[in-house]
Amino acid sequence: MNPFGILCDLVTVYFIVLIVRIILSWVPDLPEPLRPAANLVSRLTDPVLQPVRGLLPAARVGPAAIDFSPIIVFLVLSLLVRPLVCGLTGGGLLTGGGGI
Repeated sequence: MNPFGILCDLVTVYFIVLIVRIILSWVPDLPEPLRPAANLVSRLTDPVLQPVRGLLPAARVGPAAIDFSPIIVFLVLSLLVRPLVCGLTGGGLLTGGGGI
């Protein structure tokens, strides 16, 4: 396996964690057994989402607010980071670009 393919795999795993974060945001009250996993997902994604929230605050829609930061980070990862990193490194184990 290309050692730089690990970087592609890390970006891919982060992409999946971000998707989980987006799905969890739709569930306001998680059952107790899932809360530790949801907290871990938040701790992994907040360092990337917080700066985007600083640039683009949530949009108020009546009594609710829509946070666009996960969508922005998702698009940047999808359209720029993953193609560049995985393309330049030849991919990783998760993207079918390398074997043992």
